[in-house]
Amino acid sequence: MHFALSHILQSLQHFHITPWKAVGFLGTLMFTGRWFVQLYFTRKYKRVVMPLSFWWMSVTGSALLLAYFVFGKNDSVGILSNFFPVFVSVYNLVMHLRQHGRDEVGKEA
Repeated sequence: MHFALSHILQSLQHFHITPWKAVGFLGTLMFTGRWFVQLYFTRKYKRVVMPLSFWWMSVTGSALLLAYFVFGKNDSVGILSNFFPVFVSVYNLVMHLRQHGRDEVGKEA
């Protein structure tokens, strides 16, 4: 136990945040946080709900992570793992906004 704690503390001494790491951490926070948003709305409405904020967080998190892996890290695995989710998230966001627009038009009639 003491060895593990000592090792963690020693590792933290060499830890520093660069601007690109901050971008990566923010992207990770957004991309992970979207699941807590989805869980909140699902529990609130007692059915599976994908709120608009979920898709905005998906697009933002994916874009930030992609930027981090392209410019900050130059990591081909990270680039490939975040390239496709950006497009899927944008597509779902557009579909969500279109559906919301159609619902509003139907209410006016």
